[in-house]
Amino acid sequence: MATKGIVKGIVSNLVTVEVDGPVSQNEICYISVGGVKLMSEVIKVIGKNAFVQVFESTRGMRVGDEAEFQGHMLEVTLGPGMLSRNYDGLQNDLDKMEGVFLKRGDYTFALDNDKKWDFKPLAKAGDTVSAGDWLGEVDENFQPHKIMVPFKFEGSYTVKSVAPAGQYTIHDTMAVLTDENGTDVNVTMIQKWPVKKAITCYKEKPRPFKLLETGVRTIDTVNPIVEGGTGFIPGPFGTGKTVLQHAISKQAEADIVIIAACGERANEVVEVFTEFPELIDPHTGRKLMERTIIIANTSNMPVAAREASVYTAMTIAEYYRSMGLKVLLMADSTSRWAQALREMSNRLE
Repeated sequence: MATKGIVKGIVSNLVTVEVDGPVSQNEICYISVGGVKLMSEVIKVIGKNAFVQVFESTRGMRVGDEAEFQGHMLEVTLGPGMLSRNYDGLQNDLDKMEGVFLKRGDYTFALDNDKKWDFKPLAKAGDTVSAGDWLGEVDENFQPHKIMVPFKFEGSYTVKSVAPAGQYTIHDTMAVLTDENGTDVNVTMIQKWPVKKAITCYKEKPRPFKLLETGVRTIDTVNPIVEGGTGFIPGPFGTGKTVLQHAISKQAEADIVIIAACGERANEVVEVFTEFPELIDPHTGRKLMERTIIIANTSNMPVAAREASVYTAMTIAEYYRSMGLKVLLMADSTSRWAQALREMSNRLE
């Protein structure tokens, strides 16, 4: 039975909820405000009180409003169809939302339910697999998108059957696996994974040793970045950090580009939305957007969603990394992400 609660206090988007059962750190709950359910996340638990940060505006919320806890952390939906999408910090598909302004409590599914994908099996009946192993692949914008054993699976499994080559939707069963107890489990093209838990399904994690060619000679010569490493571009407003990001995104030796616009001014995000689809990929001659994912959380969006946006981008990047692809993750800007963390820390005293 799901744990429920009653709102006892409100400080901006930090809400105190008195619960009637067990809750856990980082658990998701929905608070009903005037018939609209607002997504929230538990960030502290003291006795019967759970302190939750709301990912939306709390205008109109009252003491006595009801909350319902979901029993899981903030998750992203992983599967084919994420490339070329524009998401918000919670992985809602912005292009599916109606109107110019975002409606409070309006959540959209991250992928396309109806599109059919050309599936090719890579595993066969009798194979022994574990979390992260490849069962098959589909072609996503000219990139091989691996269908993997869900990351939540523990232990080893035996492949009972794999779907033959053909066209399938993301909800069709691609493989049937048998666990160590003899129980059959169906695997589709999609899976869910918590954003605040690292994906560890890789064969090895080598020490960074290979230079990442960004295509910008000054960076490659004076301040080189390695594959698997990190780099940063400091600078005040209007000095060209975003333009430099565009140049690196176009020319860097990477298969997938993920742009996390975290706390950016709205006009800068509009530039990303309008300019990125027009950029030509020098590697393929097609649009750069075909292998790009944009996660936008502007500075006027709720601070809690801004904090989540970088975690969402990281998790999607780790997912593509598990396919053996090189992923370039650009977070703009980490200083505004730190500002979001400070705001929540301040409200928690």
